[in-house]
Amino acid sequence: MTSERQAMVEDIRMQGVRDERVLEAMRRVRRHVYIPEAMRGRDAYGDHPCPIGFGQTISQPFMVAYMTQRMEVTPGMKILEIGTGSGYQAAVLAELGADVFSIEIIPELAQHAARVLRAEGYAVQVKAGDGYRGWPEEAPFDAIIVTCAPAEIPEELVRQLKEGGRMILPVGTGVQQLIILERTGDGFREIPDIYVRFVPMVKR
Repeated sequence: MTSERQAMVEDIRMQGVRDERVLEAMRRVRRHVYIPEAMRGRDAYGDHPCPIGFGQTISQPFMVAYMTQRMEVTPGMKILEIGTGSGYQAAVLAELGADVFSIEIIPELAQHAARVLRAEGYAVQVKAGDGYRGWPEEAPFDAIIVTCAPAEIPEELVRQLKEGGRMILPVGTGVQQLIILERTGDGFREIPDIYVRFVPMVKR
């Protein structure tokens, strides 16, 4: 699988991801183990989503790398992830040295992700719950990444962002756009980014 991961990384690089730390993390994290065994196809390292059950997918490798690059992750950052899914994005963040807290609304997927992350040696804290509520007991966060699409930016998550922190998330129904929100001393700044397609963010 090592050669397949290397080919995946080179494809990501050709699409414009230039952060060498992100590329190295993508090279080191074993994507195939995050896909439930019964659903692993022959192309676990292709640049496309893969089903993981319950109507959910493991994200396209380019999108994982792109969003990670835009977050400007540094070691020791405290990051909240909404939408654990398979655990793959959380693993990449942890590989970069972040302290990751991840919420998944589907209990079975939360259990799967927690089990695989632990087996792969990543100390990610995973819980089953409603992502719209965030994780107030652990707030504030240096960064928040949302891997499912709300119709609009959730206010509760904004409140859990540290001053100087940033949140990246897809926003919209039908047509979705990646938004980067930065918390400044006197408010917030929204930076519109690329158009994307994610599963909808749902409430419990």
